Amino acid sequence: MRMSQLLGERYKEKPSDATIASHIYLLRGGYIRHVGNGIYTLLPPAKRVAMKIERILREEMDALGGQEVLFPVSMPAALWQESGRYQSVGKELLRFTDRNGVPMVLGMTHEEAAVLLAKTEAQTYAKYPFFIYQIQTKFRDEPRSRGGLIRVREFTMKDGYSYHTSQDDLEKFYMECYRAYERIYARAGIPEVVSVASDSGMMGGSLAHEFMLLCDAGEDTIAICAGCGYRSNVEAARTRIRHETRSDGTVEKVETPGTETIDDLAAFFGLPKNRFIKSAVFAVEGSDKVVVVFLRGDYEVNEAKLCNHIGENVFPLAAAQEVQLSFGYIGPYALNNKDVQVLFDVSLEGEADMVCGANEAGFHYKGVSVARDLRVESFADLYKVNDGDICPECGGALRLSRGIEVGHVFQLGGKYTKAMDMTYTDENGKAQHPIMGCYGIGVGRMISCIIEARHDDWGPVWPYSVAPWQVHICALNRKKGNVAQAAESVYDRLKGKYETILDDRDAQAGIQFADADLLGVPIRVIVSPKNIENGQVEIVTRDKSIKEIVPLEQLDEAVGKVAAALMEKLTI
Repeated sequence: MRMSQLLGERYKEKPSDATIASHIYLLRGGYIRHVGNGIYTLLPPAKRVAMKIERILREEMDALGGQEVLFPVSMPAALWQESGRYQSVGKELLRFTDRNGVPMVLGMTHEEAAVLLAKTEAQTYAKYPFFIYQIQTKFRDEPRSRGGLIRVREFTMKDGYSYHTSQDDLEKFYMECYRAYERIYARAGIPEVVSVASDSGMMGGSLAHEFMLLCDAGEDTIAICAGCGYRSNVEAARTRIRHETRSDGTVEKVETPGTETIDDLAAFFGLPKNRFIKSAVFAVEGSDKVVVVFLRGDYEVNEAKLCNHIGENVFPLAAAQEVQLSFGYIGPYALNNKDVQVLFDVSLEGEADMVCGANEAGFHYKGVSVARDLRVESFADLYKVNDGDICPECGGALRLSRGIEVGHVFQLGGKYTKAMDMTYTDENGKAQHPIMGCYGIGVGRMISCIIEARHDDWGPVWPYSVAPWQVHICALNRKKGNVAQAAESVYDRLKGKYETILDDRDAQAGIQFADADLLGVPIRVIVSPKNIENGQVEIVTRDKSIKEIVPLEQLDEAVGKVAAALMEKLTI
């Protein structure tokens, strides 16, 4: 490839709408261009990186015995209605009607299509276990697109589906795929990606892990214990809740004007936040139901846990005329409202002498004890862990970090095969529902994650395995001496062995180096008048770890050694 022919301009200025490194460099470096909200075109450098990531994915999936298939992007809504997700998934699922009036969807994931295929192709136990995967376009009507390729609406994803006749077999393959994911990230140059326990969300199932790149640009929050290695997405994280031993108080109604928040109450009473009962009100998607969650004042409601508990999507409700609740002063003591569903978080279990809303503007009750004064049939795990909470495994301290999800694996069990009545005939001739696992990696998000983990102040530092090109030749002062001729000779020598790009423009050295930094090619060969006069060229790696001047006759051998050294860094 010649720089003079490369499609895509590179820019010195930082884009006004980009705030994180990967988004900035993808735009500045001519990798992506905005088409619509959360929709991008990949230019040649990004497409080349994506293809290399996809090659790694295919190699690892094939090594697991995977068989590649390709499902359609658009599907009849009836397929999703059969699984129940047409009704349970919110507006993220893009629904439309074709010209014949048939309801359709754009696939945001392909469990339904995978089950439909397996229904016809795996009807006997002799076919099990098996694993299929695809690399396909998805569409998720994401309400908060951000960060370039990190959170988009249209994206390319590797999704795989395994089928098993026993839980033991599923668990065995799940761990094989889990380890394959660790190899994928190491081969792509981001071995620091870690796995965390996660919520299964709309996918369902009994067990799930996310693979996270821990970085400030992440929008997920991860709870980590440095002592024992416990790691969990905050959506699923647990803690050992600290409870103080207090005697029951005397219930007393107190006038508390202008105290609608926990901070206001803490200041008013001079008490810590854990002495208050907090309320949070939620609407349930597709229902008139209103849910009130009561929890201790030092915790927040974990909406993912609440969704799982209720079985529907929920949305915070700040106020509503049709709901007879005194927002800002809602409390569980003497709450007489049959129109709401009341839930109690485990953080309240055993608490005594607490302060709660009196269900009347400007008033609270103090001295409320949960066991004595409240009718609680059961407590639910609905809280969100705090930084510094107790690790549920070892008792150490949990710390909250930011992370980008770059992969997700699920043990789905029989969620989809039962809903869609997929069966196989076992050894005894009896119909059985197989159980499934699901395994996904976003290709575009991996591109962004690699940049987030591997960049400097000038641009991406691509790992050798996924770089758009392997060697970048900069020809400085092309019109002086025989620099142009020498650069062409070097290009001819290297392009047969390496993916090589030649800067054949009559551009100043500063411009060539700035563009080379934005392209992030791992090996740079600099051809300049002084070096050519001495029969030499300079070899510099993008990460600045190697810088040497070598005779022209030793160029091939020198580049080979540098390439081997860079690949050695990716050894698993």
